[in-house]
Amino acid sequence: MKPTIGIVSSCGGHLSEIRALLPIYARYNYFYVVNDRIELPDDMKGRTYFIRHSERDWKLLLNFWEAWNILRRERPRLLLSTGAGPIVPFAFLAKLLGIRLIFIEIGNQVVHPSVTGRIMYYLSDRFYYQWKTLARFFPRGIYGGPLL
Repeated sequence: MKPTIGIVSSCGGHLSEIRALLPIYARYNYFYVVNDRIELPDDMKGRTYFIRHSERDWKLLLNFWEAWNILRRERPRLLLSTGAGPIVPFAFLAKLLGIRLIFIEIGNQVVHPSVTGRIMYYLSDRFYYQWKTLARFFPRGIYGGPLL
């Protein structure tokens, strides 16, 4: 049986970047988690969870509850994300459940890291950044070059 991968992302540029890796994760069972209702491309239909949009407010507590339910239902072996906010509650729970985590700092962060990147650097099993200028912020991270 193929392992399951959870793709956790905000909508917009974060989702566009993580979907650039579809040829890699398409060979596995996978599902998406996004934080806004959007029109879905065909490969996301029937395999996407919509969670509440939280901007570092009380809804973050709801995101933890949603993440707990999704992770317990899907039982992924790996979570993959480019951010932003939705990955944080998933990452904390992934650590508790023994789920591996790969985080890729979003490509528009060229000079300074994102808030999510700063958090995920410590929670991720593998951390990638897309611009060499971020190496000083992420000494244990891996430079991977731009996704798009």
